[in-house]
Amino acid sequence: MNGDEEFFDAVTGFDSDNSSGEFSEASQKAPGRLPVDTSKSNGIGEAGERPPQENGIQRHRTSLPAPMFTRSDFSVWGILKKCIGLELSKITMPIAFNEPLSFLQRITEYMEHIYLVHRASRQPKALERMQCVAAFAVSAVASQWERTGKPFNPLLGETYELVREDLGFRFISEQVSHHPPVSAFYSEGLGQDFLFHGSIYPKLKFWGKSVEAEPRGTITLELLRHNEAYTWTNPTCCVHNVIIGKLWIEQYGTVEILNHRTGDKCVLHFRPCGLFGKELHKVEGHIQDKNKKKLFIIYGKWTECLWGIDPAAYESFRKQERRGETPRKSQSAIGVEDADTEVDAVPEVQDTVQVIPGSRLLWRINTRPPNSAQMYNFTSFTVSLNELQTGMEKILAPTDCRLRPDIRSMENGNMAVCLGLDLASQEKERLEEKQREARKERAKEDTEWQTRWFQQGRNPHTGTPDWLYSGGYFERDFSGCPDIY
Repeated sequence: MNGDEEFFDAVTGFDSDNSSGEFSEASQKAPGRLPVDTSKSNGIGEAGERPPQENGIQRHRTSLPAPMFTRSDFSVWGILKKCIGLELSKITMPIAFNEPLSFLQRITEYMEHIYLVHRASRQPKALERMQCVAAFAVSAVASQWERTGKPFNPLLGETYELVREDLGFRFISEQVSHHPPVSAFYSEGLGQDFLFHGSIYPKLKFWGKSVEAEPRGTITLELLRHNEAYTWTNPTCCVHNVIIGKLWIEQYGTVEILNHRTGDKCVLHFRPCGLFGKELHKVEGHIQDKNKKKLFIIYGKWTECLWGIDPAAYESFRKQERRGETPRKSQSAIGVEDADTEVDAVPEVQDTVQVIPGSRLLWRINTRPPNSAQMYNFTSFTVSLNELQTGMEKILAPTDCRLRPDIRSMENGNMAVCLGLDLASQEKERLEEKQREARKERAKEDTEWQTRWFQQGRNPHTGTPDWLYSGGYFERDFSGCPDIY
């Protein structure tokens, strides 16, 4: 049995408060709210161990140690041709199709545009807060654009932490289950303004030419100053041409964000590509009150930006458009090959979003670094996720992704793939075998795996099964952590 169970994952002008105050006892005892981790350490270490600083802000790396290698010599067809229509579990993929990140680090990319949550917390009106939360939900999938590499499947008990004082948050995640694979995460604002948590277990299927990741698990955002909780589930992600041709990604499905205090709901439709590609990357939707009255219209692209406008102004513009009173840019039709061909035609990237007069910008994607294509199409935020700074080994949990040798080897370019004996692959196989042996020992002793930082329970707002943060991670007592590497 193999441990590599996910072909592809489900999951990025800061203007927030940068205070690093701690949470009060009162905030911990609020009803319907998860307990807040009140430990004092932010995980940065002693002053002498801090990484380089510039104007008081920690500097992060801007490139990977080694460029991405070519995948042209590898074919996934021999592995997947017998799996059409099946869930992609227990299928080992060559490391050549990976990117040097764990799925736990991929989840952390939700935090790239966390300034939107800080902004939401400062808004006095519920409608304005929902606009920011909707933008944050869309931004959370933006980093997946052109990311066709597979993250490493986390080992059972694997963890990842990230503390960003400059962005005002700290984050912890843990692989809490292996069959099925479940990743739980928890984050809190250093300025006492939010909690963000959830558990992710996407169901993946192979459809011949594409791999589809159907999201499972609830994502919850709590704005503590307003005693509000928002919940939603991510859209479905599909990677096309996994066998032959140019890989491309689309997101589709309906995302509903519910404000559990007011009853307001944001309904966002991630449009599928469509016959001529005109709907590619489009997001359209609205915010409604508990009586289903539309309060605000939202539109844009998850790969680019999100805009919003008053419903009356939106309808007026659409009426003028139908009467031909508004100029529209001509868009050439895009040819689509017959369904029997072996390649899903890559849709031509359409013109940027047509902005309706009177609209307000809610969010815009960050510009990627100029060398992004040589770094697995990582964003600047993503490039820093696996960075192992001076002194970090002394304060990280021994289960942290940064200490995982197969990911570190791949990031460093140890990929002698011509002989199939590269260090990264060897380490990956060793870790998976170690995990299998540990599972056999537990079965022999009739003992169950015990998670360290999360426990099974019910989401305090939806009542559905969830993995809830137990607290205590940032007290940094790692004496009971398992030896998984």
